[in-house]
Amino acid sequence: MNGYAAWAHPQLAAQVLRPRRDGCSEIALRVESLHDARQVLWLEQRIRALPGVRRVAIDRPAQRVRVVWDAQRTPLPALLESFAAADCPAQPLPRDSIDDARAREQHQALKHLLVAGMCSMQVMTYAFVIYVGVVDFVDFSTRSLFRWLGLLTTLPVVFYSAQPFFAGAVRELRGRRLGINLPVALAVLLVFLASGFNTLRGSGEIYFDSVTMFVFLLLAGRYVELRSRHRSGALGDAAIDAAPLLAQRRRADGELETVPAIALLPGDRVHIAEGGTVPADGVLESAGAQVDEALLSGESRPVRRARGQRLVAGSVLLSGPAELRVEHSGATTVAARLGALATRARQARSLIAPSDREIGRFVARVLVLTALTALGWLLVDPSRAFEAAVAVLVVACPCSFALARPAALTRALGVLAARGVLVTDGKALDTLARVDYALFDKTGTLGVPQLDRRAIEPLRGDTPEHVLQLADALAHESSHPLARALADAARQQALPLQARSVRVHAGAGISGEVDGRMLRLGRADFALAPAGHPLPADADALVLADADGAIAAFHLAEQPRAGARRLLDTLRADGIAIAIASGDHESRVGALADRLDVADRYARQSPDDKLARLQAAHAEGRITLAVGDGSNDAPLLAGADVSAALASGTELAQSHADLLLLDGHLGSLADARAIARQLRQVTRRGRRWSLWYNLAAVPFAAFGLVTPWLAAIGMSLSSLLVVLYALRVGNTGAVAPADVPGPPLRPRELHA
Repeated sequence: MNGYAAWAHPQLAAQVLRPRRDGCSEIALRVESLHDARQVLWLEQRIRALPGVRRVAIDRPAQRVRVVWDAQRTPLPALLESFAAADCPAQPLPRDSIDDARAREQHQALKHLLVAGMCSMQVMTYAFVIYVGVVDFVDFSTRSLFRWLGLLTTLPVVFYSAQPFFAGAVRELRGRRLGINLPVALAVLLVFLASGFNTLRGSGEIYFDSVTMFVFLLLAGRYVELRSRHRSGALGDAAIDAAPLLAQRRRADGELETVPAIALLPGDRVHIAEGGTVPADGVLESAGAQVDEALLSGESRPVRRARGQRLVAGSVLLSGPAELRVEHSGATTVAARLGALATRARQARSLIAPSDREIGRFVARVLVLTALTALGWLLVDPSRAFEAAVAVLVVACPCSFALARPAALTRALGVLAARGVLVTDGKALDTLARVDYALFDKTGTLGVPQLDRRAIEPLRGDTPEHVLQLADALAHESSHPLARALADAARQQALPLQARSVRVHAGAGISGEVDGRMLRLGRADFALAPAGHPLPADADALVLADADGAIAAFHLAEQPRAGARRLLDTLRADGIAIAIASGDHESRVGALADRLDVADRYARQSPDDKLARLQAAHAEGRITLAVGDGSNDAPLLAGADVSAALASGTELAQSHADLLLLDGHLGSLADARAIARQLRQVTRRGRRWSLWYNLAAVPFAAFGLVTPWLAAIGMSLSSLLVVLYALRVGNTGAVAPADVPGPPLRPRELHA
């Protein structure tokens, strides 16, 4: 039986197939090996040639392929085998992944653009005949015919292609706010109605060429921005698609069975073949393995994992086979949490329009200026009032001003995703660029704890293995970095003990019943508090205790996390005040702070203490950045102006963070700040260009020196240039060195 035969099972196929009304089935597939356009075209042709295939849609940035076909003529296993035969192995995705929203949005925008483009070219041809008639003789009936042809050809542009502007204007009026769609809709409607009236009466100027060109160029700018926004969502799709749907579970008799990955339970043993994808989060039970975690971390180099270390769902096994003991599956895996955060990030991207107040003021000034122009010409020469007013309305349209930030922000989000930073709130980048105070958690954030078995100190004559086994039972229930370091050191233990009635005390430790005894693991003052015993000589050790006192002390060493030095040096170079607040002992906090040259450090800090220090900085008028990874950091992250969490941190910390560092490398946060400052500069320059253009062009339009068609070209090209300029975000040298101090950005290959 080949690897695809399992998909013939009706219950398994029902998870990925969506039935259609026409009797066909639809499926979404993840295909990683889509490298170039020729390969995409060849794959599409090959799949289309299969019996019963109706439609194939390939989204190369998101590595997704959607197929609509008759499953009776080509069964699902045969379809998957065809992908494999084309050297493009496909993984079926849950049926919920079949979302038409993005494809429908892009398809609709393209249709509006194409209709406007074709009609505008045709109208320009008709207008050329009329313009020739100004300098050469063209009889009246011919001019009238071409005016009517221009009117008929403009109808699809006004009533179809311009529909997004009219719908947007209606929404703005209903919301009692002024936006960019209102002046566009007014300009299109007024110019079309006036031109139509002049066509009916057979005299007067017509501007059908201006209307169609205006709509076409505006739609072109919006389409470029839309494509950029969709491309930046590819990482989120990749994270959602990371984990496979099938797994090879080992039964009690040692045989393998194919089961849905979502059905895996903690404690299940899973077999992963070489080249296979890890189906769940768990602990490696083989001697060692080499895995590719690029999809989740952005790190292009393979990672070596030893027995007892954790593997995350979505990683690719490069050397195998391997055995995995499941800890988390389904929606609780790291990949699933990243998928949820990516969805949240995409929702934030739909709200990345600039401030309504700024746009409202801009639009109000444009409308007032248009009215004043019309009034002035009515007093001087009423026959030129309409043309001059329309020219002002078109040339001063705030489209380029309004597109500057959304286009630049969309580009910035995509660049950061490629560099291992997931932004869950688009507004956070603007705040990050203005930060002047940064507060860091220590353990697990700036420092990575490690436990050497020689640093285990039994205090009652027990063996190091036994006390480590007791501590592991409690540490296994916590995601705190100290607990993880202790649990990792105990992975080689046989027959691990189970803890009951476990309770995690934020910033202090863990308590629970192990082997019939109530134990406490954590800071010495917490572990020994019930018994009232004096603290050990090394009071900063991690202590395991029961009602009779200390059982063992664990002396954990701590190393600075990768990128910590670079990040802190970058922030200091920018004049940002840096502080460390930790619940750890003074000696450990001081040791790491000295290694990182941080003078402002605070030890024995509870979550409330950390938040109070952040609020004190707020009271001084500072803009604050908080960085943490634990559940006890959630209040700190939520209270900061902008916050960042590590992907290895707790789900609670991630849910309160504005930025998520997928690779666990703090240097990525330095990249994020540099990109944020670039974003700020590019946005300012785009808006500055828009304002200078308006200041230069509006007087000419107001004095009747700019015709509506010329105003449409100028304004539309201005908007298109602003969108193209926004693509400079993330390019080295796009912003002057004075704009973005610090080291150059670190390139990173995106494997998503």
